Amino acid sequence: MDDDDGVMNRSVTDVGGEVLVVSQFTLYGDASRGRRPTWSAAARPEQAEPLVERVVSGLRDRGIVVATGRFRALMSVDLVNDGPATIMLEV
Repeated sequence: MDDDDGVMNRSVTDVGGEVLVVSQFTLYGDASRGRRPTWSAAARPEQAEPLVERVVSGLRDRGIVVATGRFRALMSVDLVNDGPATIMLEV
């Protein structure tokens, strides 16, 4: 989050924020070979779900309030994005 100078120097804990963790394998879509994307680089569900759970657990261990989606479920998410950043984390 932005500091008083408008630079992204504050963390979610610095501002008392909360985190929404939603696994989204479609971010790994690769359309470099045409118009039809492939998701072969995305982790298999058996591998990905424990990773998502580790991220959630790590955030909660730091006292951060975390909401989650349902793994492998079709979800409709409404949000107000207060900021210009979406961050992909590799665990």
